[in-house]
Amino acid sequence: MNKIGIIIRREYLRRVSKKSFLLVTFLMPFMMAALVFVPLWLSSIRSDEVKTVAVMDGTGKYASLFNDTESFRFINSDKSLNDYRNSANKEVFAFLNITGDLLQNPKAATIYSEKQIPGELSRLVNQALAKALEEEKLASFNIPNLREIIDESKVHFTVQTIKWGADGSENTSSALVASVLGMAFTLIVYMFIVAYGSMVMQGVMEEKTNRIVELMISSVRPFDLMMGKIIGIAFVGLTQLFLWGIMTSALVTGGSLLLGGGADIPTIQQGMPMAQGGALEVHEWLGIIHSINFVEIGVFFLLYFIGGYLLYAAIFAAIGSAINQQEDSNQFIAPVMVFMVFALYAGIYSMDNPDGPLAFWCSMIPFTSPVVMMVRLPYDVPLWELLVSVAVLFVTAMGITWLSAKIYRVGILMYGKKPSLKEMLKWVKY
Repeated sequence: MNKIGIIIRREYLRRVSKKSFLLVTFLMPFMMAALVFVPLWLSSIRSDEVKTVAVMDGTGKYASLFNDTESFRFINSDKSLNDYRNSANKEVFAFLNITGDLLQNPKAATIYSEKQIPGELSRLVNQALAKALEEEKLASFNIPNLREIIDESKVHFTVQTIKWGADGSENTSSALVASVLGMAFTLIVYMFIVAYGSMVMQGVMEEKTNRIVELMISSVRPFDLMMGKIIGIAFVGLTQLFLWGIMTSALVTGGSLLLGGGADIPTIQQGMPMAQGGALEVHEWLGIIHSINFVEIGVFFLLYFIGGYLLYAAIFAAIGSAINQQEDSNQFIAPVMVFMVFALYAGIYSMDNPDGPLAFWCSMIPFTSPVVMMVRLPYDVPLWELLVSVAVLFVTAMGITWLSAKIYRVGILMYGKKPSLKEMLKWVKY
């Protein structure tokens, strides 16, 4: 056990002291924050250029509907489209040509331009014409106050969801919050297993290629060497995730405070979950947060996090010990990645039905449970399912680790030959 501790310390200190680790750890939160806030900031910056749009209305009914904006200026024109097309003056950016009654012929309106039509221009024209055509259509029914009747009949309704506590307390709940929380945990586990499992394989291959392992095996058992490497890299990943969490939270909070003053409050409220016909109040948000058992989620997240990593890291370690070149790894990694990708998609498809057959069985299968169960955790999974799933996961992880150690002790000293799967199975019997 003391030798394993030495290897763990060696792996951890060697990796966290690398410049690449420090750069990725401290730059990644800034990059993630930039991905969120830079597009938001850039989208608020508008060009000083005001584009001219000529409206050629053959009916005389629609030309007055268009109002100037910060980006577009609408002018009425009595010229034909050919006059503009043959003119040397290119000051007009686009031409809106209306040739007939749009209620009778919706295709009688067309926008022409030498450049691609911006989405904002299409949206302005569509909104203005749609509103006018709607008013004209309503007027054709000859019903007094029809517009007021329609406006008063519109109802915005969203049923309120309440979660009962064990003590009889009631808290507002939200499927949206639970889904976002579960998906975030799912992506974290998936990326951690793939990234750091691959790091284990790369580390084993590096030591094998450099023949360093031959010296290490003379004083350390292969099993101790493999477990030390797996656990040491796990601590590296946990350290990186911990730092990312703190820095990302600080950056997102700071960015929200800086940009909050210019936020479009009505737009934000439209995107928020609705309750009783309006945006959720602060106390309702607090109720949603209180309804989620973060302690239980945190404990089982850590268990699945560790169990899933140990299972797949042991597989990656066995693959790394058996091959000599990076090109050879694709043959063995492909089946492993199939399980991982399937688990990710199973988790995504289980969001709308967290208690369905797909979600249940994939949360029991150890190769998919670390990913799929993350989606289900915010939905109050029965305790017996969690305990059975965790037990199966760790028993399987220990079994895979034992098998991988058998392959590792032989493969780590094999050179010059790419083994087949059949040959690797023979190593287990040695």
